[in-house]
Amino acid sequence: MVALEKTQLFNHLTPEELRGLQAAAIERSIPRGGDIFKEGDGGDGVYVVKDGLVQISGIVGENVRHIFARIGPGEIFGEMAVLENKPRSASAGAAQDTVVYFIPREFMLKLVDTSPQLSLKLLREISARLREFNRQYLREVLQTERLSVIGRFARSIIHDLKNPLNVISLSAEMASMENSSAKDLANANLFIRKEVDRINDMVNEILEFTQGSSMTFELTPTDYAVFVRQLVDELRLELQMKSVTIELESATPAVTLPVNRKRLQHLFRNLIHNAVEAMSKGGKVKLRFRLEPAELITEIADTGPGIPPEIAARLFEPFITYGKKQGTGLGLSICKKIVEDHKGRIVARNAPEGGAVFSFSLPLSKTA
Repeated sequence: MVALEKTQLFNHLTPEELRGLQAAAIERSIPRGGDIFKEGDGGDGVYVVKDGLVQISGIVGENVRHIFARIGPGEIFGEMAVLENKPRSASAGAAQDTVVYFIPREFMLKLVDTSPQLSLKLLREISARLREFNRQYLREVLQTERLSVIGRFARSIIHDLKNPLNVISLSAEMASMENSSAKDLANANLFIRKEVDRINDMVNEILEFTQGSSMTFELTPTDYAVFVRQLVDELRLELQMKSVTIELESATPAVTLPVNRKRLQHLFRNLIHNAVEAMSKGGKVKLRFRLEPAELITEIADTGPGIPPEIAARLFEPFITYGKKQGTGLGLSICKKIVEDHKGRIVARNAPEGGAVFSFSLPLSKTA
């Protein structure tokens, strides 16, 4: 228990000033868990803890209350709102049965005006308190954001793994049927091996994205027409299971491009699966191509609802959701990185007749 005149803030006052302080101060008892003041209350006075413990807390992030400071006997609190004449920016509550001195605002301001030493002590107290509050606030914000990012990444990884796991499940079910032919078994084994490889590639790319590092990126001359036909043939059966057809609206140019086949496959699969998910009742995915002097442009269009205008400008940013209940948009960020690693560019738009169109370019040569 600390007497008012023994506190560090007031122990320099003259006897006359101390008598005035003791006459103005009001003792208040607050039971454990009780509120002393709340955020938004008026700054009607300053408090000094006589006995007990006070917690200063505020809201951080999405309605998460964080304790910024614990004030013990002899310490002052609530001074900022008094000096600024503004509403309280934090709440104060009793962490245990507590007794405080309440000093009305008018008297405190009068003391500050007449005592330069008190003003200096108060300034030092406020400076130290602000430094501590800032340190605590930044730590809490960073921790909250870190947990949020981890959660969003987890949802994205789970979502991206669902497609290959579904294919593996269907293939395993087909292989276990009593009337499965040798051809069915061979196809099932092939599908399972391909999807396991796909999962491995996806995990590597997610690790690359989270670490911000560059994987070995080797470009191999590839017949683009053959590459696209093989990929479409692989996807056709999978899409049919979801009532979606895939077609080539224009012939794939017979050109040889320097590409990384695995990364490019992931680009196509991500964009096509996004289109499929946007068409929950079925629809059509259309591929078309345009050969320019220095690049080949590929467009992947769908007959879904199109890109919501509120996210169109931020579609390729991490964690921006597009047509996925649990998705975060990480897949499109990886798509953008894959295209840029190929020295190309990717854009998205809504077609006049409806549906989304994703367009990406690939240079015709390694140095283009």
